[in-house]
Amino acid sequence: MKSADTPDYLPLKGKRVVEFGHVAAGPFAGMLLADLGADVVKVEPPAGDQMRNWPPIGSDEHGDRFSYNFTSLNRNKRSVVADLKDPEQNAMVRRLMLSADAVVQNYRPGVLDRLGLGYESIEAEHRGVVFCSISGYGLTSPYRDRGAFDVVIQGMSGLMSVTGADGGEPVKSGVPVADFITGLYAAMTVSALLAAPDAGTRSHHVDVPMLDCLLATSALQVSEFWGTGRAPKALGSAHPRNAPYQAFRASDRWFTLAAGNDRLWHAVCAAAERPELLDDPRFASQADRVAHQTVLAGLLEETFTTRTADHWVKVLSTHGVPCGPINTFAEILADPHVVQTGLLTTVEVPVLGEVSDLAFPARISNAAPHTSRRPPRLGEHTTEVAVEWAS
Repeated sequence: MKSADTPDYLPLKGKRVVEFGHVAAGPFAGMLLADLGADVVKVEPPAGDQMRNWPPIGSDEHGDRFSYNFTSLNRNKRSVVADLKDPEQNAMVRRLMLSADAVVQNYRPGVLDRLGLGYESIEAEHRGVVFCSISGYGLTSPYRDRGAFDVVIQGMSGLMSVTGADGGEPVKSGVPVADFITGLYAAMTVSALLAAPDAGTRSHHVDVPMLDCLLATSALQVSEFWGTGRAPKALGSAHPRNAPYQAFRASDRWFTLAAGNDRLWHAVCAAAERPELLDDPRFASQADRVAHQTVLAGLLEETFTTRTADHWVKVLSTHGVPCGPINTFAEILADPHVVQTGLLTTVEVPVLGEVSDLAFPARISNAAPHTSRRPPRLGEHTTEVAVEWAS
């Protein structure tokens, strides 16, 4: 195995993973494992992962089509097509699973069991498999058999109760955080088990419920409820314990600043040239500023709206105040940060050609970002994998 001092070192190199993933959480978990070096084989039905049909979709002169959304979650994988209701194809997939170190799947609970490919059936012949099941509510929930999509989980988890403005209509996060947080938990747990002392000799079934994962990341809000008996509420961009700590309007657009302690509060007043605010008893302590944050925000915006957001970001940064513009995705993708940190990369994609992509964001010292395989065409590796994994 390569050492951590070689550019092509990858911690999961040599590990085999079968992914039964569709849309987001399962494919994202599979891609993270692939980015870390695992040989991830994506098993798709004849119609393919439904995300293959999600726009935007590009086409070539032959009429072939490929989805940009699918591209973003399926690099570094190989694709095998199988109708799992067909006995021969089912048997082929079973052989792959028995050769794999891990299985990641986000079908509804019970689907693979009914096909003879569930954890108990595989584990009976493979006493070293890590079998990861992602679902909306998990295998022991009273809601086990309900379908779940990101917006449903955001609503049930409490997240939407603290997102948006107080008294406003429910607002979900613009990013499907339930899907992606769940994928992160799944990949982290599978990676840990693949590196455990009993790896390869003892099987594990990993149950990863989307609802539990999203609620687990709401630790501050949950602890606030347990500590006060009051449910946290939506505050827009403001913070329940810090102020000023929110988005502010400048003369041209919005920006954010975060003054999380008294030192930073003094720096904000200096940057805004508002020393009189330091003598206002309503803002004497952090707790006072939180209690009067609406008034405080109004007073600060009187100053902030006189200059541009870029001006205030520069001035506040000079004074050591954490701050930044509220970017569109077009703006952040053009920011020097994504180039300097190596986040922005490209990948060759069927039909689409060279496409911009975001690399694995955690960097391993002396190891280059891993993009050894482009996103696969549907089923293009079926024969190749069947032969290779059988050896």
